[in-house]
Amino acid sequence: MNVLLASPRGFCAGVERAIEIVELALRVYGPPVYVRKEIVHNRFVVEDLISRGARFIEELTEVPAGAVVVFSAHGIAPAVRDDAAARGLQTIDATCPLVTKVHLEVIRFIQEGYELLLIGHAGHEEVVGTMGEAPGRIKLVTCVADAQALVADHPDKLMVLTQTTLSMDDTRDVLDALRRRFPAVQLPRKDDICYATRNRQHAVKVMAQRAPVILVVGAQNSSNSIRLREVATDAGSKGYLVNHVGEVDWSWLEGAPSVGISAGASAPESIVRELVNTILLRYGGSVELVRTAEEATRFMLPEELAAAMRTRGITAGDRFVPLPAATATARG
Repeated sequence: MNVLLASPRGFCAGVERAIEIVELALRVYGPPVYVRKEIVHNRFVVEDLISRGARFIEELTEVPAGAVVVFSAHGIAPAVRDDAAARGLQTIDATCPLVTKVHLEVIRFIQEGYELLLIGHAGHEEVVGTMGEAPGRIKLVTCVADAQALVADHPDKLMVLTQTTLSMDDTRDVLDALRRRFPAVQLPRKDDICYATRNRQHAVKVMAQRAPVILVVGAQNSSNSIRLREVATDAGSKGYLVNHVGEVDWSWLEGAPSVGISAGASAPESIVRELVNTILLRYGGSVELVRTAEEATRFMLPEELAAAMRTRGITAGDRFVPLPAATATARG
């Protein structure tokens, strides 16, 4: 069987940064370090950090006064930050800078008098945090039907923002519906859907031209992973989302000459490699890297953590060691 392996796939710069922030916080302050919500949506990552001394909590009421707490990569509402300050907590913000960009857009466009629409998924942590920047002043649009039914208070001064991990195709359809209903609607100069989401979706589309089945490694609560499976299905392949190789139903691959493999932005490369190796051992064949983009984006650590590291003489060391390209072959 020919295994097509998407590149890029897996961890993005925002996820790498968030995980490293928790790891470094444990080095700087020692365990326990509290993390509000999952730092990223992947249980393998979360369990590994727990084994090192991280404690994941849902609400700040679970954190002792004066303790260190890390905010997840998905972003938080200002009210959460204010609550942490009132409780005397020492905070480190691991919000992805691309999510922070959307938060800053909310503040700016509200100040400029725009009515804001946010395209996103109800209840997702990123959406909750973004809407928390202007409670009651942002209307959530989840689908084309929402766009068609929307009643705007200021149709001549509408600005649309988006969750960073949406399907590009679905978002385009919602935007088209909004433009038909509100011709004056505007978007920020730079798109909110992040580069990593775009790159991974494009790679899946390319693989779908050759692979009748595509397996996406990612969590069931990971928005960008779910979108990858949907992109695969929409492109004509049978797309499946699995946390790890143990969730694969091998009947999915029966009769398939090739299988495409990608991974959501929170999925560790070790899980991808285990899946690839299992397929090679089971069916034989080779691995072909399907490279559609190069990613070199790197984000700085939050200043509050960097300052604490300088005070203690701790360095991050060798950040972001690249993984080798897949070139393995096997015969069964």
